[in-house]
Amino acid sequence: MLSDVTTPQDLDDRFRETLAALPAAERRRDPADPVTDDAPLTGAQVLDLFDAQVTSRQLDLAGRWLRSFGEGFYTIGSAGHEGNAAVAAALRPTDPALLHYRSGAFYCLRAAQAAADPAQAAADPAPTAGSERSADGAPSADPGSTVDAEVSESEPSGPDPTSATAAGFAAYADAARDVLRGMVASSLDPIAGGRHKVFGRADLAIVPTTSTIASHLPRAVGMGLAVERLRRLDSAGRRTGAGVRVGSGAGAAHAPWPPDAIVVCSFGDASVNHASATAAFNTAGWYDHAGLRIPVLFVCEDNGLGISVRSPEGWVEVTLRAKPGIRYFSADGADPVQTYAVAAEAAAWVRRNRRPAVLHLRTVRLMGHAGADAESAYRSPTELAEDLDRDPVAATARLLVDAGVATGEELLARYDETGWQVRRLAEEVLGEPKLASAADVVSALAPRRPVRVARAVADAAARASGPGAGARAEAFGGKPPELAGPMTLAQSINAALADGMLDHPQMALFGEDVAAKGGVYGVTKGLRDRFGAARVFDTLLDETSVLGLGLGAGLAGMLPVPEIQYLAYLHNAEDQLRGEAATMRFFSQGAFRNPMVVRVAGLAYQEGFGGHFHNDNSVAVLRDVPGLVVAVPARPDDAAPMLRTCLASAAVDGSVCVFLEPIALYHTRDLYADGDGEWLAGYPEPGGWVAGHVPIGRARVYRVGSADDLTIITFGNGVRMSLRAAAVLAEEGVGTRVVDLRWLAPLPVADIIRESSATGRVLVVDETRRSGGVGEGVIAALVDGGYVGAARRVAGVDSFVPLGPAARHVLVSAEAITDGARTLLAR
Repeated sequence: MLSDVTTPQDLDDRFRETLAALPAAERRRDPADPVTDDAPLTGAQVLDLFDAQVTSRQLDLAGRWLRSFGEGFYTIGSAGHEGNAAVAAALRPTDPALLHYRSGAFYCLRAAQAAADPAQAAADPAPTAGSERSADGAPSADPGSTVDAEVSESEPSGPDPTSATAAGFAAYADAARDVLRGMVASSLDPIAGGRHKVFGRADLAIVPTTSTIASHLPRAVGMGLAVERLRRLDSAGRRTGAGVRVGSGAGAAHAPWPPDAIVVCSFGDASVNHASATAAFNTAGWYDHAGLRIPVLFVCEDNGLGISVRSPEGWVEVTLRAKPGIRYFSADGADPVQTYAVAAEAAAWVRRNRRPAVLHLRTVRLMGHAGADAESAYRSPTELAEDLDRDPVAATARLLVDAGVATGEELLARYDETGWQVRRLAEEVLGEPKLASAADVVSALAPRRPVRVARAVADAAARASGPGAGARAEAFGGKPPELAGPMTLAQSINAALADGMLDHPQMALFGEDVAAKGGVYGVTKGLRDRFGAARVFDTLLDETSVLGLGLGAGLAGMLPVPEIQYLAYLHNAEDQLRGEAATMRFFSQGAFRNPMVVRVAGLAYQEGFGGHFHNDNSVAVLRDVPGLVVAVPARPDDAAPMLRTCLASAAVDGSVCVFLEPIALYHTRDLYADGDGEWLAGYPEPGGWVAGHVPIGRARVYRVGSADDLTIITFGNGVRMSLRAAAVLAEEGVGTRVVDLRWLAPLPVADIIRESSATGRVLVVDETRRSGGVGEGVIAALVDGGYVGAARRVAGVDSFVPLGPAARHVLVSAEAITDGARTLLAR
């Protein structure tokens, strides 16, 4: 057994001593009866909680054992937090959950629930002995009842938890093996495949989260908003009688969320101070105040510590109670009966009212933050002993023995049997394969299926010109955009968004000022009137929440298109893209997806307006995110097909795309001279969408003159300036090919090398910055590709963009491009 796996607090030995000292009750109690006379749980149900808690505890001990000889790579455990098993028992197995990394017992209990009777997955927990009461003290309806008539008022009774007990450890074996595989980084780990240790399983509706320092809370709010919105809409593809499908379409396969599902999201007490948590709570309260429903149950597992930093006494409660629009519930995690009763009350309140609530679960932390944490350096022996006295697993055992459901010896036998089984599984997974190559590691990151994406575009074109032609004509007021004449970049994007909304019923467009105002630059003008406030809506002023709404909506089966008003504002929230959006497929092997196309107005060159915050040219953070697609359309005739590609890629492959729109080109009409109209372009009719399809990672080449002397590689505003420079060079007899990258991630490497090799002279025009800019990536691609010709860069200065005419001193100009080309040609 694992009794030799101890900590300085000798947790295992202490637990054994506690059980051995428990006096037997005067009489035995039938496990089918309430564990105490007025308890909402039977003895059998509490035994199930105990088994889940013990499984979690033994997994923690196994993690330390594996680490002791270098075969375990994750030792953050759940010891002291096992009271969260009672929270899982109070929820439905199909309520989607995003779990704290100390929610191991929750994970084990949910796995046992599903194993006991999968057919009852949508049912409420077993009926309690006493009547449930709502938070205001009035008798409540059944936890499954809701305010909407569309939800059945009669719910089948839940699975009998004693079935998991009868099955013994078998009910927890799969969950235990999952966790152990994560600890040893086994490539057979069914959720992350050896990439990280996470709690996640699609069939359990548990969404994997990694660090969970509050970064998953904005997603939870987005999931709640999406679940409720999808539940209320009856349009095809958004809600069916079978319930909302997680990540529906394009290959995602998950269990359905029932129409009255609630989202549960657990986190630690130190996380309440994080900006992401503040954003999530504020957004939930903001929407609640506005009358919109967000059925989210936040669960704060409060052990009083953030590694070594203590939460001030009372701070967490005061903070959580003060959140407007969020109902507060509190329970002692060392009391399984109270935890279950309060969690059931909280879940029923959220389910019935479709409003957010927070359950403040007081816990302790045993065995330190992680395996390498020497608690004695910052905690006194008295404090450690007090935490041991509040061990939730020992508390559950004490309840069972005092009630006469079991004896201390019987519970110790269950503990030891579970320990042996966990040890056996640990030894089995030790021999399993690890990820063997870089290709193995990145295989789940962001799969690209360009043929399927192209087919999706073709199918959209066929629908738009065929069965959807009438609806399309009506949406455009009888005058489709292809008949509107030459368009600006902004107009082309607007038309492509409208076509996207027509073709993707699950698509939603949202952000700051996008609805009533139609966007700061008019790009979304008229879309709310055409498609309604349920699909085009304004958000509060918080980029973290805007992206969080997108993350949750994508996971719930929608196709979100959030807008970040300015590129400079993205930096407040970029971890929602890096740590949450881009990692979802990576840490779930594609079992979960959060497709999203994030529109961002950015780059510089706005005349007479802005300064740094409205002329930001910093895109390095986007190119650094693995798997993220970054598109930068320069011309109107590229914008529409590129946007269609991003939408199709999101729908087909679950891609996360950033569509970076050059603000200065939104309303540009001319290229070489005032009034020439050469920066305008017509909008293609659906019949031309296939021929004009722009695959991800393909550049566009403009040939000026002979095009044999010089290659200019650029993007965004640089395209227009480079074409102007090429025209000047043509008058000097220089033939130039201008390569518009169009995609900054992934870069069109093959096009770069081909077009560069054609002339042997490359000028990289980078409107971002010399250090960390796009140009560095282009030069690196040339070197890696074996290019041997001459190369030179013209790039922005390493500076923020100042206000007014001073901006010209730090930004690239057409004159600088011409001078750079002449210098390169003179070599």
